[in-house]
Amino acid sequence: MQLALQRPLAFFDLETTGTRIGRDRIVQIGIVRLLPNGERERYQTLVNPGMPIPAEATAIHHLTDADVADAPALESVASTVLEHLDGCDLSGFNCLRFDVPFLAEELFRVGVEWNHASLRVVDVQRIYHRMEPRNLSAALKFYCGREHEGAHDALADVEATADVLLAQIERYPEHLKGDVDFLGELSGDRQRSPDAAGKLKYDDQGTICLTFGKYAGWPLERIGRSDPGYLQWLMTKAELPGSTLAVMRAALADIHA
Repeated sequence: MQLALQRPLAFFDLETTGTRIGRDRIVQIGIVRLLPNGERERYQTLVNPGMPIPAEATAIHHLTDADVADAPALESVASTVLEHLDGCDLSGFNCLRFDVPFLAEELFRVGVEWNHASLRVVDVQRIYHRMEPRNLSAALKFYCGREHEGAHDALADVEATADVLLAQIERYPEHLKGDVDFLGELSGDRQRSPDAAGKLKYDDQGTICLTFGKYAGWPLERIGRSDPGYLQWLMTKAELPGSTLAVMRAALADIHA
């Protein structure tokens, strides 16, 4: 069975200064656009994060402050990145948990809107873990029979991820359909948080709730009625990511409209 694409599927990967969404920064972006005819279009750029790269991050992706010293800032390449993602569904390895929300928050920080809510997202890691719980290097060896050369280089990682997804579809023809809607559903892409950082969630009625603190699981409206001072503190002094605050304000405005 082949992967049936109605539009391009953009595999992308970020290398960053750390894993804290809203605080850490991007240092490298790699994108591979898999076209419906099977061809691939590639894009990669280093990004100056505007902060030192911690040694523990360099130990993983091998990028240093010197490597990114002359690289453009994110705001300089944001439009180009979005051009490469335009018209595509999304894919990556652990992208639902990390790469998609991290990129969304960073673009929001530099004043660039990226509306990805309607896009299907195929998380190759989640499909892999459902079928064969391992990491990307093991997945490439298991499905494609080769070692993962250049692991944690953004472009090498997304090349490997694209190869693994195509091999997964070939390996499990009775379980995996070769279309993005099915694979996105299997990845759980519709269960994303309403905000990039995952500080909020939807309950069974589609109401936005907190995921942390003493009112974890409570709808925002209920918190506002029961403890308006706490909600005001969250909105002004809790150091929540900007996109989280924007979602909270919009949700509260809809409630009181």
